[in-house]
Amino acid sequence: MRSVVIDKMASVASGLDLGRELRVGESIPGEEGVIVAVEVLNDKSSYNRLELASGRMARVRSGDIVVGALGHRKALFGYSGHLPETVKRGDVLQLLNIGGVIGVCDSVNATMGAPFDVRVLGVVLEFPYLGQRVGVPARVGGQALDGEGPGELNLGGVPVVALAGTCMNSGKTAAACAIIGRLRHEGYVVDAFKATGVSLRRDILAMEDAGARNTAIFTDFGIVSTAPENAPPLVRSMLRQMAAAAPDVILFELGDGILGAYGVEAILADEGIRSSISCLLLCASDPVAAWGGARLLKELYGIEVAAVTGPATDNQVGLDILGQRVGVPGYNALTQSAELGEFVARNVSLGRL
Repeated sequence: MRSVVIDKMASVASGLDLGRELRVGESIPGEEGVIVAVEVLNDKSSYNRLELASGRMARVRSGDIVVGALGHRKALFGYSGHLPETVKRGDVLQLLNIGGVIGVCDSVNATMGAPFDVRVLGVVLEFPYLGQRVGVPARVGGQALDGEGPGELNLGGVPVVALAGTCMNSGKTAAACAIIGRLRHEGYVVDAFKATGVSLRRDILAMEDAGARNTAIFTDFGIVSTAPENAPPLVRSMLRQMAAAAPDVILFELGDGILGAYGVEAILADEGIRSSISCLLLCASDPVAAWGGARLLKELYGIEVAAVTGPATDNQVGLDILGQRVGVPGYNALTQSAELGEFVARNVSLGRL
């Protein structure tokens, strides 16, 4: 065990009460969510920032001592990588995302260049036993899943709005914020969470800025990156947790695309979750994606898309195609934010809009 003074604490570790000077150990569990201290080995001119525990973005430089978490990532438009089977001090791994997830990079996105290489300094230790200098490996998250299995979800009648996308960067968070902002402006209480993806707090911070009362992300429950195995119980737990606070509406974003590795399909296949969704909006990158996404949701899960938003609605041409070929209305979250929010309110039968 030795002391390390850190320069940057990534947002993946934001739930931990850690200072600048940490104790690190050499016996490192090769498990997802374990918090490690690493030294950055190279500089980058792009994709070179880290989301800090404060939510601010900071430039990363060679020589920085960073705290992050072991994990994996399977991103379409980003680095993809896996959790190493074993980890020891001195190993060189890669920083897989700006939230501080660390693993072995398998695939590089050409527009981002090579990832940051980082040298493992040790596992960050916590000292939970009062009066004893016995350190245990720190891990992300502190909340436990509620443990209830599949079945009907009793949410006390709270309507649920879900946003699914055809791919990454299809406008889900922009749409979520537009809806939250409009509903909040009209006096409704909205609680929101991000259900799937890889750890990054940026999206739920944007939802808070838009007016969401309570927010949550899967990292709060100890999950660095979601998968088909853990995504449904995560969503069930977050839905129950938020419904217990009695908001007027719950909104959640399904990170990544419908077809992806983060468990969106497993969530939609869960009958209890599916039946709790009052309104599903499809965020689509283009009209073909909107057509295919709406058809996929209908044929595989029996879900009728209420409306389409995202880049497919960026001008009147896209809106016309959606009406003619997809058969659902389109609303642009940037130019029609009020209309989008009002449509959702009507769709879930909120009284004042």
